[in-house]
Amino acid sequence: MEDSKINLFREVLSLRNYSQSTIKTYLKAVDQYNKFVNLQKPAQDSLYKFAVQLKEKNLSFSHIKNSVMAVKLYSEIIFNQKLNSDFLHGYRKERKLPDVLSIEEIKQVIDCIENLKHKTIISLIYSCGLRISECVNIKISDIDSKRMMIKIAESKGNKDRYVPISNKMLSLLREYYKQYRPKEFLFEGQVQKYYSVRSIQSILKSALAKTKIKKSISVHSLRHSYATHLLEQGTDISIIQKLLGHKDIKTTLLYTQISKTQLTKINNPFDSF
Repeated sequence: MEDSKINLFREVLSLRNYSQSTIKTYLKAVDQYNKFVNLQKPAQDSLYKFAVQLKEKNLSFSHIKNSVMAVKLYSEIIFNQKLNSDFLHGYRKERKLPDVLSIEEIKQVIDCIENLKHKTIISLIYSCGLRISECVNIKISDIDSKRMMIKIAESKGNKDRYVPISNKMLSLLREYYKQYRPKEFLFEGQVQKYYSVRSIQSILKSALAKTKIKKSISVHSLRHSYATHLLEQGTDISIIQKLLGHKDIKTTLLYTQISKTQLTKINNPFDSF
């Protein structure tokens, strides 16, 4: 019986054009909740206790919020019952600024990758500001070399977007294509049709180990670095928002706190002495 409810929930999310990544996240959250309440019908009190349990595990606010939203939607779709999530307002912690690499550090990382496929993957993620999930899902048909654009299909937020390819990146993609001849997905895996997320994470980890960079860096840091560098070069914040596919410009405004250009524009009163 429970499986039929989950299947119906999955079908409704799909019909509402939720991305596969979001559907997977929501189904996992609902499964965790069902185990927490021992398959009982969702209730306001148990949703609050579920959130408290997640918080006690020191999970991020984003993770807790997504889990609560998933259960709320599940309750509404399957049981026609609306639950309240106002208690989340007191959960938010001060947002930690992500570590970013300088342009020189990005070059160090890319230069120490010898494998052409690996180099192309890391270069593309940085040069187009991609999420790792977006990179592995790019198909050959998504690349428009004449317009020098890549279509990012069904990205986070359920909207397709286009990102520009630089001349240097296009040359690298052509070199890669000639050598590997991928058929459907741009980066094919050995077992599955597309390259695995874990493999990309391993590529970056291995590359960082060859450098002297001590920052806490993940594949997503390449996207943060791309946005920060665009801002430092004078790109309008609204353009960066579109390139990254952010629904809310508040998310993009985070990079103004990281950009050294914004900070160095400040006239320090000490210099006026």
